[in-house]
Amino acid sequence: MSSAAQVTSYSRPFVRALIVAQFATIGGFLAVLLLYVGQMASAGVGPAEMLTGAYDPKDMAFFGLLHPVVAVLYLTGAVLGLPLAIVAVALVVREREALPRATRSLLLAGAAGSLLVLVARLTPPLLDMHRWWLD
Repeated sequence: MSSAAQVTSYSRPFVRALIVAQFATIGGFLAVLLLYVGQMASAGVGPAEMLTGAYDPKDMAFFGLLHPVVAVLYLTGAVLGLPLAIVAVALVVREREALPRATRSLLLAGAAGSLLVLVARLTPPLLDMHRWWLD
């Protein structure tokens, strides 16, 4: 048994922060998506009616306290989703042997999720959701 510490070439706190950032921004997007669809379903309205201002996301009683947190995550994901994905993939490629398999999988899943969310944001129905959220 050797008592020498195992040396890694990557920063574990950085990798953890990257994984958390990726999944938190994806979670922010999914929360807004679920609120949008849930509000439409419960009110029995379509996307056009959601943009009238009568269904403001800040007016949801159970959601009032969480609105700022989700808003920051949603907007951060819109701005940093692609850079986070690029950094994650670059880190996996550079540190392929040093990273544990589970960490590599989480980084790649977060990168793929971030890219899927970015593409989904640009679809016409979700552009309406974006306008509804930022109203």
